[in-house]
This record gives sequence, structure tokens and C-alpha cells, in this order.
Amino acid sequence: MPSSTGRVLPFRPSDRLEGTEPGTGPAVDPVSVGRRVRHARRAAGLTLAAVAERTGLSPSALSLIENGRREARPSTLGQVATALGTDLTSLLSGAPPSRRAALEVRWERAQRTEGFQTLGIPAVRVGPGLPDDALEALVGLYESVVGLQQQRAATPEFARLANAELRARMRAAGNYFADIEAAAAGLVTQAGHTGGPVSRAVVEQVARRVGFEIVTVPDVPASTRTVTDLAHHRIYLPARGGHDPRAAALQALGHVVLEHEPPRDYAEFLAQRVEINYFAAAALVPESTAVPLLRRARADRDIAVEDLRDAYEVSYETAAHRFCNLATEHLDLQVHFMRTSADGVIYKAYENDGVRFPMDASGAIEGARVCRSWTARVVFDRPLGEVYHQYTDTGRGTYWCTAVAEPTPAGVFSVSVGVPFDQVRWMRGRDTRERRLSRCPDPRCCTRPPADLARAWEGRVWPSARAHSHLLAVMPPGVFPGVDDTEVLRFVAQHAPPSPEVEEQGPAGDVAQSR
Repeated sequence: MPSSTGRVLPFRPSDRLEGTEPGTGPAVDPVSVGRRVRHARRAAGLTLAAVAERTGLSPSALSLIENGRREARPSTLGQVATALGTDLTSLLSGAPPSRRAALEVRWERAQRTEGFQTLGIPAVRVGPGLPDDALEALVGLYESVVGLQQQRAATPEFARLANAELRARMRAAGNYFADIEAAAAGLVTQAGHTGGPVSRAVVEQVARRVGFEIVTVPDVPASTRTVTDLAHHRIYLPARGGHDPRAAALQALGHVVLEHEPPRDYAEFLAQRVEINYFAAAALVPESTAVPLLRRARADRDIAVEDLRDAYEVSYETAAHRFCNLATEHLDLQVHFMRTSADGVIYKAYENDGVRFPMDASGAIEGARVCRSWTARVVFDRPLGEVYHQYTDTGRGTYWCTAVAEPTPAGVFSVSVGVPFDQVRWMRGRDTRERRLSRCPDPRCCTRPPADLARAWEGRVWPSARAHSHLLAVMPPGVFPGVDDTEVLRFVAQHAPPSPEVEEQGPAGDVAQSR
């Protein structure tokens, strides 16, 4: 799938193609263009001198263009295309004209990266005397080395830094992304949805609009939620599972609609996950009907996350996410959100209201432990499913929060949403008498045992710590972290309908995308 322009969660500036300006989309790759020019010239049986005579360019200038060392203007390429008896479009787009050309492009791109310079090996000029198998070996060795480097770099520290960077971009946007909203709204409207909960039939119609079929099977690989067969345009869902099948299908469709490519690193993987989750929530809780509902509630000073949950028949977590998407953009509310495990560890978090989450030195929040006085943890003392409201006095001010603790296939988690004290007047539950004081990150608040308790048991307790071996391991290898590629490909091959094109590619083809 081609990559889209103007991504709502742009990746690092260094990831842009050479010559790309923000907001203008990907620039033409001079290396690819040069190889197409050279292929067309040789196919026409022309020398550099002959083409130079027809175009008025010097042979050396043409050589620089063919080697990808000069980016030619469209007008110049138009002259070259005419001289070669071809058209400009064929020089600007399309796949490399041959396997050799594709290898040359990959090798030239590799040698121009900063990472290549750090390897300390000399550059290798690609000429007609370099055999195809030698060129293929060079490309393969380099890409293997890069893969090993990325795997070593993909430690939990790298993942936490990537997550912190991603959360900063979300905060800067107010957690609202108009192009994903528009994509979801257009498809849901075309599927015939006019209001109320989005049914499974509507989701299947959305899939058909995108050209895909949703297939439910009992043997989806355990390392995935869904598997997408791009060759046969099928999305496989598990027959049984703890996740809303509508959301799972929409997340898989999100990769197609948002034109994702296989992630290059863990940071890109995380960004794609945020985007597909946003797409699914925007489709299940459409902006066109959710915003009027929330605005009426604001006018009545009666905003409640559970109203979104009930109106659209989604999970409390999806409703909380959706509220945070829309609150700043449409209600002028600053908010924070947390998903917290029963032992107080943050799994997801977002804020633009100034609340101070626990974090490590890198600024990472996920994996930190929440203060025992925060709503996100106090709610575990209440019956599961009960909506709980609380004020919490912190070093940065007083915050009001609403939370629910619910069982999931991965254990019991709480989902909490909060606002600063000066915005609580719009929220249902603001009349609660529950109030706690949090002095965290001061360790005397709740992380350090009380002095008398510590003295009484000093030297008399030896807990057997749970070994968190994942803290020392690299992130799961592979394009899609944690996915068993062999299991996925065997699954796709088993379920794919007969297809001559796929049979030529091998038993599974190049078709599997999984999450």
C-alpha cells in the first residue's frame, strides 16, 4: 500500500525522503528516477552523448541524473522523456524496471544514509562490472546489519522514549485528528449508518466499501488479534475472544484506509496502533452524533463517559478514549486519561490538563505506578463496574476524576478520566464527597512504608520478587512485534481461496499483515 501524505502523527523529520518539505508530500526519489532514465536510454539503444545532443544537456549532467546525484526539474525530465521516446509519467513513477535496477536503488539509498557512514566501511560504486549476485549480497548483508542494529536498539528504553514522543504529539494536537475523523465518518455514512450504535452489519458494509471481506474463524493465531490477507482482501477475526469484534475489524481496516506500510521500527509501530485505535473509535462513536450529545450534556452540566458507552454500546474504555478525542476540540475541556492495572501500573495515559503523571527520567509514563490515593487505584476498592468519582489534591492543583474498574482477558483494569477543578462544573458526579490527598512523587506519600511499620518489621521479611525478565529483553523481533510470522503465514495459506497468482508466489505469498 502506498504511504499517504500529511500523516496526522508525523514521524521524525529525519525519516522524510530527501527533498521533502513539510506539508508537500513525499518528494520524487532521484535514485529511482535515475534508474528509470538509464533503463529507458539503454532500451532505446542510445548513448549519453546521443541523448545529450537531443536535449541540449551535457553528457555529464545526464550521467548525474542517471546516478541519482542530481534531482532534475520536471521540465528537464520532460525533455529527456521525449528524447527517449517515452512519457514523463513512466520516469516519475512505477516500480524499478528490473530486478537489477531495484537492487541498485536499494544500495544507493543505503550508502546515502547516516547509518551507513557509522559502519566504517568504504562505499562501493555500482557499475556494469559488478555482478548481480554480488550486488544482491551487498544489499542483503547491509539490510541484515541494520536489522540487527535496530533489534539491539529496540530495548524497553527505546520503546518508552518512542511512547513519550508519541504522547507529546497527541498532546500538541489536543488528541484530535481531523483527517482520521473524516475518513471514518465518510465510510460509516456511506455504509448507511444514521445514528445509534454501529452494528456488525454496518462494519461489514464499511469493509466492503474498502474492498475487503470479514471472515470469522476459530483458529486465528494466538499471537494476533486479527490477520489481514492483502492478496484476497480478507480480514480474519477470531470466533471467540475478549475484544469487541466490531472494534477489531475496524482496527484492521484502519491500516488499509490510512494507507499504512509495514512499520520500520517500534516508534512507527506504536504510531500506527494509535491511528487504528482512533479510526475504530471514530467509526463506532461518530463525531457527527457524539458531539451534539456531549454539547447538550455540557449545557445541562451533566457530561458523563458512561452516556457515550451506553448510547453507542461500546466498552467504557472506548467511550473514555472517544471523550478525550472530542473534549478539547469541541467542548474546550482539558482532560487526562489512564488505563491502570489492579496493582497500580499505568498501561496507557494521556493528558493536556497539566496533571503530573508518575514517570521515569526519560519522561515515560507507561510502567510507572500510580499513587494509592488517585481515583485510578481507589476505584479497585469499589465493586467492579461501579462508576466512582473523586477529587484528588495534588502538588499541581485539585483534579476531579471518574473511573470504572472492569475485568478483561488480561486481568482487571481501571479506566479513569479527569479534569482540573475549574472545569468540574460541567461533569456529572461533581457533587461527590470523596476526596484524597496525594503528595507523590514524594516517597513519603505511598511508596515508602510508614516509619513505625518499617521499624517493626526491619530485617524480618524477605519477599520473593516476581522476575520481570521483559525489562532486560529486547522488544520482540519482527516487522510486527510479538507476532509469530510462521504461524500467521501457515494460517493465511490454509484459509486462502485458490488463486493462481498466489500459487505462483509460494504457499503463502507476500500477503500477511497482522496485529
